[in-house]
This record gives sequence, structure tokens and C-alpha cells, in this order.
Amino acid sequence: MTWATFYLVCFLVGTTLSVVSFLFGGLHLAHFHLPHFHLPHLLHGHAGLPEVHAPDAGGQRGSLPVLNLGTMTVFLAWFGATGYLLTEHSPLAALLILSFAGGAGTVGAAIIFWFVVKLLLAHDRELDPADYDRVGVLARIVSPVGAGGTGEIIFSQAGTRNTCGARSENGEALARGTEVVVTRYEHGIAYVRRFEEMAGGEAKT
Repeated sequence: MTWATFYLVCFLVGTTLSVVSFLFGGLHLAHFHLPHFHLPHLLHGHAGLPEVHAPDAGGQRGSLPVLNLGTMTVFLAWFGATGYLLTEHSPLAALLILSFAGGAGTVGAAIIFWFVVKLLLAHDRELDPADYDRVGVLARIVSPVGAGGTGEIIFSQAGTRNTCGARSENGEALARGTEVVVTRYEHGIAYVRRFEEMAGGEAKT
């Protein structure tokens, strides 16, 4: 195998895997993790892949190994492309071309890694079930609730606006625009009470 063929194979493999990562991972390379490899116990220690931690929008922290599928495929693509072009169109020695190709691959991988950590991983947020608990949520009646009947409420939760069916906790009618608080949520129906009732009850206690 010639050096040109070697670099061309690296470029094709890296590019193909990068495209697959884009199509099936939505460019969210943080989801592609390699297993952590450990040195033998004879060394009396463990060595894992280095990781970078980034805070997300909710204060949680996500982590991404420096060596992951995304950075490795980009390294291969840039390494192969640079090596192939220099081999075919420059008089440089093979070892010098190899070093230039390795540097180009490292730069490409670093760019992708920075992009993921700064622009994607920083906004990656672990789902917290408490964020989606509808009990205690402040809402507004958008479809009137008749006495003993069912209407509809709208409320904001986890950064999105949601609607769901609603019934009055005490069976009273609730007009459109009334502010209410969800006291329980069962079988897709929110049971609500007037906000002023809840606020008044808390003030008395």
C-alpha cells in the first residue's frame, strides 16, 4: 500500500463515519462515548480517557471524553485529506507529510470538540422528573370548566407552553381567564383550585 492510498483510505473512512454521525446523531457528538480503558493493575493505578465538563443551562454538568467517535472521525478525515494532497502535490518527505497530516487532523478534531463543548454540551440538560410534575403549577383557564364538568387550562413548564384537560377540585364552575393552581393530576386531567383561594389559605396559616 502506498502512502497516497493509505491517506485516501483514512479520508474516506473518516468522512463516511462523520456523515453517519451527522445523520444518526443530529451532530450531537456528545452521545458517542468510547469505553474507558484502564492500565493493568501492575501499575497500581487506573488511567481513563480525559474528559471535559461543561455546565448546562440548568446548572447541571455534562461530560465529554476528549477521544470520542466525533473527534476521531474528523481527525481521520482531515489527516487523510491533508496527507493525500501533500503526497500527490508536494515534494515533501513522507515523514514530514505524516507530521503535517497529524497536525491537521488534530486541529480538525479540536475544532469539532470545541464546537460540541461550547455550543451543544453547554445546553445539554439532564431531565429531572420534578420539572414535569404538574402539581402546584400556576395555570389559566382557556376553556371554561362547568360545574362538575371538564374544561382546559394552559400553563408554562420546563420552558414550554402546555395545555391539558381540567376539572375543579371542589366541583365549582370556573370561567375563562381564571388563574388556578393544579392540586392533583390523574389520568390526563388536572384538578385545580382558584389561585386566590390557595393564596388566601396560605396567608391565613
